[in-house]
Amino acid sequence: MTGKRKGSVEQVRRELGGRLREVRRAAGLTGRQLAAATGQHFTRVSKIENGVQAPTERDVREWCAACAAADQEAELIAVLRVADSASVESRRESRAGMRRVLGAHTLKQYEKTDLFRIYEHNMIPGLFQTAEYSAAILSFWISFLRAPNDVDQAVAVRMERRQVLQLEGKRFVVVLEEQALRTLFGSAETQVGQLGHLLELMSLPHISLGIIPLMTERTGVGATGFWMFDDSLVALETPTASIQVTQPSELGLYARMFDALQDSAVYGKEARALIVGVLNEIDA
Repeated sequence: MTGKRKGSVEQVRRELGGRLREVRRAAGLTGRQLAAATGQHFTRVSKIENGVQAPTERDVREWCAACAAADQEAELIAVLRVADSASVESRRESRAGMRRVLGAHTLKQYEKTDLFRIYEHNMIPGLFQTAEYSAAILSFWISFLRAPNDVDQAVAVRMERRQVLQLEGKRFVVVLEEQALRTLFGSAETQVGQLGHLLELMSLPHISLGIIPLMTERTGVGATGFWMFDDSLVALETPTASIQVTQPSELGLYARMFDALQDSAVYGKEARALIVGVLNEIDA
């Protein structure tokens, strides 16, 4: 475990301990009374509240039951799960190759998700990439992270993921910044092929694609790209980590941000015109 990851976990653990302390105090219980109600030693209660020791999910459930705070149980458990695995260090995993990094969000997660909400600001999302465009992006990250060169296998994994687009009952709501159309990965020919593929996908009834034009008045600005899997998970990719958000209050904030980004986007003929405009500039 790197110092960065360890520090992050300890911070979340202290936050969770503080919130559990607030729950206990709101119930009017002392540490000893809570310990007696939950069948544990009072020193363990103190360690949990001070972030010295992590509680289990069972601890959180029993804590909330003893404090008549069942309405807070789900969110506190979500915080606990963040403390357990808030961030998967991609740089560490990349030593085993980019194919393993791409495994941060498994095909199983894709298969069980019905509604995908995707926002990207500087590239086309992985599920919508051509093999050539994907290879150009992955080659850059392999070089930058000094990972083993398994680009062919990594592209194969990403192309396999695209099969989820054909599964019945899936919906894909995508918002891209216009910059994502203009960021060149690979050759001009690669970019032309990618944008042409995007136009084809837009015709599918289960895919909604909005594009936020450059220099447009808007109601929200996304700091980074993110993916929402139903209402249960938000995933963000940074150069060094894959971050998974499950805390209900944070999920709600991402949903609000996505709605704001949608409000700033154009769709249908206007979105197609933006893509065609970029294609014409590349051909010029």
